[in-house]
Amino acid sequence: MACVLLFSRLVPFSHRLKGTSVCLLSLFLSYLCYCALLPNDTVMQKPGDPTPSCQPADGAKRRLQKSLSCLAPIDARTSSADGTSQLKTDQRHPSTPHVVRNDTPSPPVSHLKFGNKKLPNAIIVGVKKGGTRAVLEFIRIHPDVRAAGTETHFFDRNYDRGLEWYRSLMPRTLESQITMEKTPSYFVTKETPRRISAMSQDTKLIVVVRDPVTRAISDYTQTLSKTPDLPSFQELAFRNQSLGIVDMSWNAIRIGLYALHLENWLRYFPLTQIHFVSGERLITDPAGELARVQDFLGLKRIVTDKHFYFNRTKGFPCLKKPESSGSPRCLGKSKGRTHVQIDREAIEQLRDFYRPYNEKFYEMVGHDFKWE
Repeated sequence: MACVLLFSRLVPFSHRLKGTSVCLLSLFLSYLCYCALLPNDTVMQKPGDPTPSCQPADGAKRRLQKSLSCLAPIDARTSSADGTSQLKTDQRHPSTPHVVRNDTPSPPVSHLKFGNKKLPNAIIVGVKKGGTRAVLEFIRIHPDVRAAGTETHFFDRNYDRGLEWYRSLMPRTLESQITMEKTPSYFVTKETPRRISAMSQDTKLIVVVRDPVTRAISDYTQTLSKTPDLPSFQELAFRNQSLGIVDMSWNAIRIGLYALHLENWLRYFPLTQIHFVSGERLITDPAGELARVQDFLGLKRIVTDKHFYFNRTKGFPCLKKPESSGSPRCLGKSKGRTHVQIDREAIEQLRDFYRPYNEKFYEMVGHDFKWE
């Protein structure tokens, strides 16, 4: 209607214009009318383009704002039985056109969590002051091993919390990775083998053993650093030193009775599922001991002698400087303490006491650790 009125006003003046001017004016007026009646997006739409926006444009196009087609997107309309277009029942109020946003940002990669928390495939179950922390720190260099950093004490102190609580303490691992933890007191806790077996009979077990006399002195040295008023080593180790009667109830002595503890484990696990690491060889040949641990776990031998150097100050091997770190990585200050001096007679008495237990242990595991 607007175009008709405009043409009727201009016709009386058209006789004054030349033919070319009339044509140009007609084209210009037609273009204005065309733009006023159709939205820009529709004018420029190509076949296959996304559905045009129904937002009103400038000037005359505001008159189309109340059009039904611009009150709802095409996918919000349905056809009735008589072919007329109807709004879906969940269409929003006409005054607030529904806008579908496809530009919602994805969550940052740092927020994504990779892998799952799994119950451990392998556990370092003992023994205290044998070198368990060293084994854990060395083996976790391997890219296919993830380990809980702290001792969980689940199977000896926190068993009533349940397996889901235990699982929550584990690191996230990929399907191809091994989940590990270490709690040295497991080896001497009577209930632990049965409880681990109830969790999984396929769990692989690692025991780090050490000369039981040296281990007992190291144990006492650590306790003395925390309790300075502790009685002397001899007072605790012997019921009657003059007769050579050892106090087997003292925990530092009892832990070294490896054969007795192993008998309890063999009731629930075959010997093939238990790997024994020599605490002495772990110091003199860490790469060799770690090679055997990797074989036991079914891992490729990635941790090798190139990862270690011997720290003469501490008296045990440390890890060489990682590429991402500025310094070598050694175990904490609590490792490598100077042992308390024990008189030679007491040491010989303890060696005599442990000898039959050691020999039985050698026979059980099929290996002579040469603790003499």
